[in-house]
Amino acid sequence: MTSGRKDGPRKPGKRALPKVTRFRDHEVIVPPDPLRDAWHRTGADDHDPPGNDPVAAAERALAALSGEFAGWMDSECERLDAARRAVQARGFDAETRQALHHAAHDIKGQAATFGFPDAAAAAASLCRLIERTADARRIPLVLVDQHVDAVRAIVRERDSIGAAALAAELTTRLREATDAVLRDEPGGLGDDDSIVSPPTVPRSDPR
Repeated sequence: MTSGRKDGPRKPGKRALPKVTRFRDHEVIVPPDPLRDAWHRTGADDHDPPGNDPVAAAERALAALSGEFAGWMDSECERLDAARRAVQARGFDAETRQALHHAAHDIKGQAATFGFPDAAAAAASLCRLIERTADARRIPLVLVDQHVDAVRAIVRERDSIGAAALAAELTTRLREATDAVLRDEPGGLGDDDSIVSPPTVPRSDPR
């Protein structure tokens, strides 16, 4: 009986098979690595043309799509306004509360990435108001209106002179008004976990 080892035969074909090494009392199976030939290392000796750089390609794609972001925000603002109108018509119930929260939450999560960080901050304030009020029926509808109108105004006036100052004033007032409501809610003024991601698209704010 031999104590050496030998590699098991591989079946022919294009698909890589596991490498089997047989020992006297056991086998070692090494599965194929499908990513080994797929990854690409860049460096000083890399002579691939610039167009093959995946990071640069992603940046170019983002720049090409940046013209669509304003239209996306307009659509999201319309969705938020429709949810607000449903609350005005029916009051807060499970369905209208969820629709308003989802619309605000989507803007909160994505607006900053698309170059609208101030709109994301205003939407985050509305999410905070909804999430931390135990009974949504206690939320003043005028405060809902102020949040929705602020988001729409910030998006509409983004490229106007003084837009940043206007947005800062609006979000400050919204925070103060929301704090006043949440002060009467158990745990309403706890640690604020509303984190707005930094913008991916550079913003231009003419002064």
